[in-house]
Amino acid sequence: MTTKKDTSWDNVAGWYDDLLRSGGTYQKELILPNLLRLMEIKKGEQVLDLACGQGFFANEFLKAGAVVTGADASAQLIALAKRNSPSADFHVASADSLPFIKDKSMNKAALVLALQNIENVLGTLRECARALKSGGMLCIVLNHPAFRIPKRSSWGWDDKTDKNMIVQYRRIDGYLSEAKIPVQMHPGDKPDEHTLSFHRPLQFYFKALRVAGFSVTALEEWNSHKESEPGPRAKAENIARKEIPLFLCLVAKT
Repeated sequence: MTTKKDTSWDNVAGWYDDLLRSGGTYQKELILPNLLRLMEIKKGEQVLDLACGQGFFANEFLKAGAVVTGADASAQLIALAKRNSPSADFHVASADSLPFIKDKSMNKAALVLALQNIENVLGTLRECARALKSGGMLCIVLNHPAFRIPKRSSWGWDDKTDKNMIVQYRRIDGYLSEAKIPVQMHPGDKPDEHTLSFHRPLQFYFKALRVAGFSVTALEEWNSHKESEPGPRAKAENIARKEIPLFLCLVAKT
C-alpha cells in the first residue's frame, strides 16, 4: 500500500481483508458509491487501482466493466487480491515505480486511503501521470487532512453554549506543519504493531499534483453515513458527523 517497508500492511493483511468484507465500513458504504459515481467507469476502460490492498475496490471496478491493473507494496495483500479478484492483473510494487505499466495506457486510476501513507508522493503522482492517457482521470481519496491529523486532532464537548445545548467540536492542534506519525495498525489490539502516516496540508497535494502534470478538476468532502444510538449526546454527535467531513476526494486530470 506504500513505498517503504516500515509502512507495509503485511502484518495485518488478514484482519484488513476481514474488515472490508464486513458490512458497515466507510469503504463499502461511503467511499465506494461516491468513487464509482465520480469515475463513471465504462466497459473496457483500463483502470489502475494503485495501493490496491486486497482488491476490494479493484473487484468493484471489474464489476463495472473495467480491465483492472492493481499494485500494492504488500505481498500479503496482493496474494489476497489475486484470490479475491482472479481476473484482474495484480503486482507487488511500490506506488512510485510501476515498470509493468506502459506509458499512456490507462484511462483512469484510483488511489484510495493510501497517499497519506506514502512517503514519495511526487514520485507516485508522476507515475500516475505517466501511466494515464491524455485527459486521463486520477481519483485520490484521503483521510481529510484538515480534520483528521493523527495525534494532533480530537473530538471535544462544549455544554456551555448560548443555546444551552451540548455541542461536539473538532479540536485541531496543528495543520500546516508536515509530520511523519506512527499509528497503530490494528486499533484495539497488538499495540506494538505500527505503520507510518504522513500528514500534509491541502496545499501540499495541490502543488504536488501541479508539478506532476495534473489539473485538479473536482474536490469533494465526504461526511460519515453513521448515526449514534439514542442517548444524551446523540443529537450533538449526529450534527457533528454531518458538519465535519472525514474524507477528502480530489479528482485530477492529465
